[in-house]
Amino acid sequence: MTTDAQARAGEDLSPTAEVKSAMTGFLKEFSGFRADIRNRLQQQEEKMTMFERKSIALARPHLAAGSDSAAPHRKAFDAYLRGGDDDGLRGLELEGKALNTAVAGDGGYLVDPQTAETIRSVLSSTASIRAVANVVAVEASSFDVLVDHTDVGHGWANETGSVSESATPVIDRISIRLHELSALPKASQRLLDDSAFDVEGWLAGRIADKFARAEAAAFVAGDGVDKPRGFLTHPSVANSAWAWDSLGYVPTGVAGGLGGADPIVDLVYALGAQYRANGTFVMNSKTAGVVRKLKDLDGRFLWSDGLAAGEPARLMGYRVLIAEDMPDIAAGAMAIAFGDFGAGYTVAERPDLRVLRDPYSAKPHVLFYATKRVGGDVTDFKAIKLLKFAVS
Repeated sequence: MTTDAQARAGEDLSPTAEVKSAMTGFLKEFSGFRADIRNRLQQQEEKMTMFERKSIALARPHLAAGSDSAAPHRKAFDAYLRGGDDDGLRGLELEGKALNTAVAGDGGYLVDPQTAETIRSVLSSTASIRAVANVVAVEASSFDVLVDHTDVGHGWANETGSVSESATPVIDRISIRLHELSALPKASQRLLDDSAFDVEGWLAGRIADKFARAEAAAFVAGDGVDKPRGFLTHPSVANSAWAWDSLGYVPTGVAGGLGGADPIVDLVYALGAQYRANGTFVMNSKTAGVVRKLKDLDGRFLWSDGLAAGEPARLMGYRVLIAEDMPDIAAGAMAIAFGDFGAGYTVAERPDLRVLRDPYSAKPHVLFYATKRVGGDVTDFKAIKLLKFAVS
C-alpha cells in the first residue's frame, strides 16, 4: 500500500477527528455570535438608560400643593400677575413685557417647584355690549347694514278721485369697518421648556381676556378711529327733538342725581313699543348700587335680582347688563342706557383669535403674535335711549 492510500485509509478510519474538527469550528462561530449578541444588548441597555435620563430631565417638576401663600416667591409672582393689566393697551396693543427665568419677577418664579398648580390670575371681569348686541361673523374688511328708517307716504282717496304720488322710503347704508386688535408678548424658550405649567396656554388666555376688555370699552366709548365706534360717542339730543344719526336722551331733572324713580319710568317709555319688548338697561356697578335702592310709591323696589344662577337682574321687569365701561353718575353724564341693542348695535367680527408662534425673530425668546379683527357701530338710532343726569 502506497503512502497516499495509507493516508486515505487513515482518514476513513478516524471519524472522531473529523467530528472534533467540526465541533471546534461550530464553537468558534457560536462564541462570536454570543459576543455579538452581548454587545448589542449592552448597546441597547445604554440607549435605554440615556433615554430614561433625558425623559427625567425633560419631565415637568412635581408641584407641591401645600405651598405657603405668604412665601416671598408667591408674593412676587402675584405682583407680576397684577402688574401687566393696569397699563392697558397702548394703541390697542399689549405691552411687550418679556418673560424669562433670569429675572424672578419676569418668570423665574414660574419654574419654582413650590408654585401652585393652578394660576388664578387677577383679572377684572366685565360684561360687554356684545352680550346683547347683534353679532355677525364676516370674512370681508367691512360689513354694510342697509337701514330703512323713513316711512311710506299715504293718503285717503274716494271712489272717483285721483291718487297723488306719495313719498318713497329712503334707504341708508351704515358701513362697519373691521379693526385689528394685536398683542406681541414674548417668553424665553427655556421658560417654555422648564415651566411647571402651560405658559403658552396661559398667555393665550391672558391675551383673549385683554382683547375682550378692550373691545368692550370700544363698544361703549370708542371713537371709531382704528377701533369700533361706541354708542355713547354719537350725538345725543333731547328725546323730544330726536332725529336720525343721533340718540335721544331723557333728563333726570337733577344735575348729577336721579331725584326718584320717575326718570327711570320716563326712560322706559321714551323707547318705542316695538323695541321695548326686548329692552335692556346698561349701567356700571356704581350706578346699579344707586338704582337698586329706588322704590315705587307703594314702597316696592324697582330692582329685582335673578332668581336662578346666571339669570340677570331686572329693573322694572327689564334685563340689566352691568358694563363697567359705562360712565359713573355725574353732572351731565349719560350713565344709563336703555334699548333693544340687538336691533340698535351691531358687532361685526372675524370670529377666530389668531396666535402666531415665532421662535426665530427674537431668539432665544419666542414671540406670540396675536390678532383679532372686530368692528361695531350703532345701526338703528331709534332703538337706544339714554338717561342724562342733568336738569335738561
